[in-house]
Amino acid sequence: MTMLTRITSLHTGRARDRWEGRPPSAIGKEAVAGPLMLGLEGLAGDEQADRTVHGGPEKALHHYPADHYAAWADAWPEHAVTFCAGGFGENVSTTGLTEADICLGDRLRLGAALVEICQGRQPCWKLSAHTGIGEMAARLQKSGRTGWYYRVIEPGEVAVGDAVALTERRHPDWPLSRVIAARFDSRLDPAVAAAIAALPELSESWRKSFLKKTDPAFVEDTGARLSGA
Repeated sequence: MTMLTRITSLHTGRARDRWEGRPPSAIGKEAVAGPLMLGLEGLAGDEQADRTVHGGPEKALHHYPADHYAAWADAWPEHAVTFCAGGFGENVSTTGLTEADICLGDRLRLGAALVEICQGRQPCWKLSAHTGIGEMAARLQKSGRTGWYYRVIEPGEVAVGDAVALTERRHPDWPLSRVIAARFDSRLDPAVAAAIAALPELSESWRKSFLKKTDPAFVEDTGARLSGA
């Protein structure tokens, strides 16, 4: 087991109405020290407003590197107060660990829990509404700095200060940064799409997306997701 970093903050939130004429959201999170129980569908006290696209066993926990916030603050200094741990609705915040340092299918110990990396984040219009930056979701997607989701293999308690430790790496040729870039590549080689779709640890929703990309004629429309239109 190799220690990678430590949890610097944990965040949970309740679904509530945020924007007039729009569905409710639980993207607004508050910091909690823990310990909190991490179950198969997430942290105790955390909610997801729309379970068709958020939450569930394959999006049980969202991890976002606080390392990225400095670049976002440089891009939009007038919104710098937004760019801090928990600012994008993540559950787990750390420093010193990014998408380039981990691989799809990695198993990690977070405190007493065992989790597995199964996909990157697929940003939607709620991130733009939450930050007040109209192009935020699209920019996050294009940057590849999306953070990632875990499925929970063994439930357990987690708390601020707990170690994040790698216990198993099954796919060293598939760093998460590469998988995320492929997911949002409109001209992805169908053979690469097929190879990623075959990875058993990949979430089912991303597997379906990559299987579509094995068709050279397929064109993905991300407009509705990113804009909320």
